[in-house]
Amino acid sequence: MARVSVSIGSNIDRDRHVRASLDALTATFGELAVSRVFESEPVGFEDGRNFYNLVAAFASDWPVGELQAWCKRLEFAHGRRKDSPKFSPRTLDIDLLTVGDLTGLHDGIELPRGEILHHAFVLLPLAELLPETRHPLTGRSYRAHWASFEPGDQRLWPVDFVWAGQAISRAG
Repeated sequence: MARVSVSIGSNIDRDRHVRASLDALTATFGELAVSRVFESEPVGFEDGRNFYNLVAAFASDWPVGELQAWCKRLEFAHGRRKDSPKFSPRTLDIDLLTVGDLTGLHDGIELPRGEILHHAFVLLPLAELLPETRHPLTGRSYRAHWASFEPGDQRLWPVDFVWAGQAISRAG
């Protein structure tokens, strides 16, 4: 079994879609480790609502292609359209970040996902959830990557969030 990490984002009916994605992940893969939920300003969008972003991790023995296909099916089940422009509002965005220590191209998917080291809305939740885990390419911990990260104009902040009857995130 490999530890899989995924990023989850939504800027349309954020609470509902984030909760639904966590429910679906749990129903399919079992126990999840979940970061705090962060609100972030959209990166690359000219006009867009703020996102909720978080990272979840779970154990799976599924091949990379099956994991990716499952994530895309979940997005489409929540109203995401294949023909949506890249920088447009979205109900749900769920991306594979890592699958164990895999690197390179697997089933057409590049691992680890490149945005880990470039976007605060991915790196901060990952560094909080898996601080001592080492990035498969750099060998540095996610905590170390976050400590040296220059967020520039990428603003994000934790928000209050309840899932499955428990507060998984608190503002401030």
